[in-house]
Amino acid sequence: MKTKSITLFFLLFLLSQKMVGQINNSLFDEISTEQKSQELLPSSMIFTQRLLWGEKGLMRRTNAIPLNLENREKELKIRRKMLLAHQVIGYATLAGMIAQGVLGTKLYNKQYQYYDTHELIGNLTTVSYFTGAGLSLFAPPPLISKKNKGLTSIKAHKWLATVHFSAMIATNLLAESQKKYHRAAAFTLFGSYALAVLSFKF
Repeated sequence: MKTKSITLFFLLFLLSQKMVGQINNSLFDEISTEQKSQELLPSSMIFTQRLLWGEKGLMRRTNAIPLNLENREKELKIRRKMLLAHQVIGYATLAGMIAQGVLGTKLYNKQYQYYDTHELIGNLTTVSYFTGAGLSLFAPPPLISKKNKGLTSIKAHKWLATVHFSAMIATNLLAESQKKYHRAAAFTLFGSYALAVLSFKF
């Protein structure tokens, strides 16, 4: 009888240890999954990226692109293509701004035959500008957020983006009403945009 009790106690002990082990493993798996999901996204994102690609972003809530390692790898490829397109469109936009500067100067000198061409190129440049901006703002986030000390080309690009974005809005708003300020905004736009494009080269 005593032997049976000891055997039964031993079996119950082994069973309980197995159950505890399974519970611990389950909890460990949940923690690991949670940590992995957090590591799949950078610690900081701009609001447009968070809106679409964040842990509770539109892509995740609609289950269009669930957050997992396989999808993040695909997102990084999409990001690379979007930023490459952003760069190409950036050069095309810069060319449009140069053309606008030449035509704008002619209009300022009362050569009004260039007005329609100036307006057409202006509209095309505005469309290409905001298309390029959208590709940058809504691209999937990188895997990690790099925090480099001091001035870097990426920081300069972002700071200049704030300037030329504001100047682009001002240039369009002042196009008909305030010619003098429109011209000043246009020069600010061109200067800051050209520096932003060239900042990646240095």
